Amino acid sequence: MASLTPLLSTKNVKRHFGGLKAVDGIDFTLYEGEIRAIIGPNGAGKTTFVSLLSGRTEVSDGTITFAGEDVTRLPAYKRVQRGIAYTFQITNIYPTKTAAENVRIAVESRAARLRDATFDRDEATRAALEAVGLADREETLAGELAYGHQRLLEVAMGLALQPKLLILDEPTQGLSDPEIENFLALVRQIAKSATVLLIEHNMHVVMSLADRISVLTRGTLLAEGTPEEIRDNPDVQAAYLGA
Repeated sequence: MASLTPLLSTKNVKRHFGGLKAVDGIDFTLYEGEIRAIIGPNGAGKTTFVSLLSGRTEVSDGTITFAGEDVTRLPAYKRVQRGIAYTFQITNIYPTKTAAENVRIAVESRAARLRDATFDRDEATRAALEAVGLADREETLAGELAYGHQRLLEVAMGLALQPKLLILDEPTQGLSDPEIENFLALVRQIAKSATVLLIEHNMHVVMSLADRISVLTRGTLLAEGTPEEIRDNPDVQAAYLGA
């Protein structure tokens, strides 16, 4: 259940690539414990926006605050240390390493942050794989996994960091219908201990999961609201849902 405590916020955030205004002055607030979905047509600036939040793309203007700290100029790895994990729209795995070895890389990053001699790396690796249903594939090379399973492996790597905020970019792309239903249950479980922000085109997933939805178009924030409010919003229908 979302609280009223802001976890992440942006003020007038912009990212311009020459004359292209990919993100053009977005004010945004995400609350602790929330599942927030970002939707919008192709080219709306969704992936650029979350890349700004994670530090993988530098802002042209504006500020980003996370857990009360100005992180606008922090590089991505320092934001990971602060508790932001971001899974990519395109799988970002090590194809020649096993599934367990991929997750172990994230576990080691978490261990370095914890500096706790009692931290069980093997158990943390198993737990992350079990959470996404890949425990039986731990010795499979990541590059040999089906595409949908590669996406789930990437989620496991994000979970292994035990983040405060997990950002998922098109997480159900390539998943079968049964896998999508399992994914919905997984995200609800994750949300018990972390805030979730996801970009998603599958409206069944969005409407089933999200506490609130933010709609982007042409690099700006068009609307925000509950799934019901967004479904009934005529501007959203014209720009996206009715397309």
